[in-house]
Amino acid sequence: MTNASQTKSKAQRRAEAQRRAAEKRAAELRQKRVRTWSRIGIVVGVVAAAVVLIVVLTGGSSSSGPVPPQFKNPHIALQPIPASMKSTWVQPPAGTPGPEAVPVPSGPKLATLINAATGQDVSGVQCQAGEQTQVHVHAHLTIFVNGQARVIPYGIGIPGAQTTSSPQGPFVETGSCFYWLHAHANDGIIHIESPNTTDSYTLGQWFDLWGQPLSSNQVGSAKGPVTVFFTSPGKATGIYTGDPRNIPLGDHYQIQLVVGTPIVAPVNVTNWGGL
Repeated sequence: MTNASQTKSKAQRRAEAQRRAAEKRAAELRQKRVRTWSRIGIVVGVVAAAVVLIVVLTGGSSSSGPVPPQFKNPHIALQPIPASMKSTWVQPPAGTPGPEAVPVPSGPKLATLINAATGQDVSGVQCQAGEQTQVHVHAHLTIFVNGQARVIPYGIGIPGAQTTSSPQGPFVETGSCFYWLHAHANDGIIHIESPNTTDSYTLGQWFDLWGQPLSSNQVGSAKGPVTVFFTSPGKATGIYTGDPRNIPLGDHYQIQLVVGTPIVAPVNVTNWGGL
């Protein structure tokens, strides 16, 4: 009786030990799964945050379809830059990269937004509740007055602009509406975001949204002879001698307006920060 009782007790103890070992392994497996899913959750969260940041900093996604030809093949007559101009022009300052990776000029604003559009249709350009992506390309505008850089302020084309702060400077995240042409930062990037693939846009419309004059002898309040440089991807920079209001806006078109002298050499944006 005693031996049977002892044998049973040993069997029970052995079974109990096996049960506890199984429970321990199951608990460890559950903890491992929790840690694994936690890591996955962290990674997903980081990726999602990065995607949101990229969307914010680039002003959204690119065109939802192929870039229409009028935004990549400018029909504009250019004159070659004369050697005499190249021998006397001054080099532009480097600038500091802004929130869109493109350098922000160091200088005062050419003009404020006091006369800028507030939501009404302007020169055929509408202001809508959200940004449009049927066409989504970016041009760059640089302005110099008597050799000094002028800032093109953020918020043109975004009434009621609300900014977020970053180490690289302010960035407009939202507003009461978005015109099909607008600026998110002080870097001279013109966002062209339109629902119409057949339309085209000009520098004159941009200045109309800004509420500033533009002609061959005036840029904003700055008056004097205006030298206009223009380039597009794969093309040499040239001088445009026509009405600057007619200059087309398109994908990575680079426009520079120089009022007076000295002539400043064309700024060449090479890092568009994914724009």
